[in-house]
Amino acid sequence: MTASGSGLDPDISPAAADYQVARVARARSMDVARVRQLVAQNTTGRFLGLLGEPVVNVLQLNLALDQAK
Repeated sequence: MTASGSGLDPDISPAAADYQVARVARARSMDVARVRQLVAQNTTGRFLGLLGEPVVNVLQLNLALDQAK
């Protein structure tokens, strides 16, 4: 997975992560469903269910992908 365009934000949107799932699965020789599961596990919802947008923590996701391999 990649970081934001600026390279400074450690989070990306779930849509941005989903866009990359097939490529990441192929590059890591992993099942697409497993990569999607890891994306979901590393997605944080809105604060108190109201504020902000759901985000995927790229660093945590990459570490989870490394451990799953």
